[in-house]
Amino acid sequence: MSRRFGPVFSVLALLLALNACNSDRPEPAEFTLVPEGLRIRITRVATHPFLSRHNLTLHVEQPGGCAATADLFPDTGYADRRNVYRQASGLVGIVGQYDVRVIEPSTCAISLIEFRSWDRQAQFLGSFEVDAKKRWQFFPATERQERPFEKL
Repeated sequence: MSRRFGPVFSVLALLLALNACNSDRPEPAEFTLVPEGLRIRITRVATHPFLSRHNLTLHVEQPGGCAATADLFPDTGYADRRNVYRQASGLVGIVGQYDVRVIEPSTCAISLIEFRSWDRQAQFLGSFEVDAKKRWQFFPATERQERPFEKL
């Protein structure tokens, strides 16, 4: 009897294993900063079939025409969340576990800065992260509270 069910169990095990695999299909998530109209998109791409390893690319674009792209520090194990902030000066910050990118909305310029240079009094706008079903998306501050990063 076990010989008869062997192929069925093998197929079921294969389907479960394939379902657990990460797809290398790009997963974009974005939001638009009001009133500037600056569109911010972070695209996540898996780099390992089973482990939580992802490359992250930041793309910003103004309706008037400027655009810029930058690679973010890769997710090397459950460190893909990025919090988004706006400073009183109007600069926008994308803060991760290991890096801070600052965006100048009028020129779309993206720069990497040190954590100690970042204004900690900035307004939290939301975060890019995965939902309960492991889908990459943007959560505005009205839907999800700020979760600070633990510095090692």
